[in-house]
Amino acid sequence: MSSDRLRLFHLSDIHFGLEDRDALAWVRDEIAAKRPAAVIITGDHTMRARHHEFAAATRWITALDVPVTISIGNHDMPYFNLIERFFDPYKRFEGMKSLVEREIDLPGLAIVPLKTVRRWQPRMNWSKGWVTAPALADCLDALDRLPAGTRALVAVHHPLREAGTHGTALTRGGENALRELARRGVLGVLSGHVHDAFDIAEPTSEGPVRMIGAGTLSERTRSTPPSFNELTWDGVQLEVAVRNLEGVPTPDMLIEDVPEDATPPRTPGEPVAPVDRVPPVDPPVH
Repeated sequence: MSSDRLRLFHLSDIHFGLEDRDALAWVRDEIAAKRPAAVIITGDHTMRARHHEFAAATRWITALDVPVTISIGNHDMPYFNLIERFFDPYKRFEGMKSLVEREIDLPGLAIVPLKTVRRWQPRMNWSKGWVTAPALADCLDALDRLPAGTRALVAVHHPLREAGTHGTALTRGGENALRELARRGVLGVLSGHVHDAFDIAEPTSEGPVRMIGAGTLSERTRSTPPSFNELTWDGVQLEVAVRNLEGVPTPDMLIEDVPEDATPPRTPGEPVAPVDRVPPVDPPVH
């Protein structure tokens, strides 16, 4: 690759606890061989936010030996321990806390985080996205402080799309966030959550915003095999190649639009855990 082109790897939804080990070994080797300028992981590092899942995620991510930034996904919030969820929801990120919502500054390009998860929501399904006013303000402030001429990619977990009704909106506050990001001319918004890759232009009143989603590296696949995105930026064009072990061409890996319900199918034999009800509290795990 030319020295004036940046290579980035965009991973998402690894779901340690139900990770695809072959895919992870392949991605690890690709990172070691190609040495991307940065790796962006857009959330859902674990399956149920259990301690052993976070331990596995921490070992894998911190061993990558390249600049990494990670977003918090809805699966990364304490699922069975409500006390921890409400009062210390990010405690289990301790081993990699320096990577959480880390801004990465590269030549002419910055990776800026935007949080889309909440420890609780005034609606039944807490797995869906919500851009709060403080989270958006932090992101916009970071964008506004970038040097003149620097372009930005914004990293989130949930796609910034609203379905138009209070009952089924994918991400509350997403429409407003996209509008503000369009005003600042962001290069794109990188997300996960859907478990399939996409690359679409989302219209706003301030102009379109490019939304780029990465697939999953877990066994919880939807319509495509496990994959990650390889992004290349030459200062003018951002190119997206969807990489997968099965060699499926990028156009065949990209879904045409973000589904209204992005919940991946339940794995056979996996216990049903209701996301729309208050989960039981497990005894403390030491």
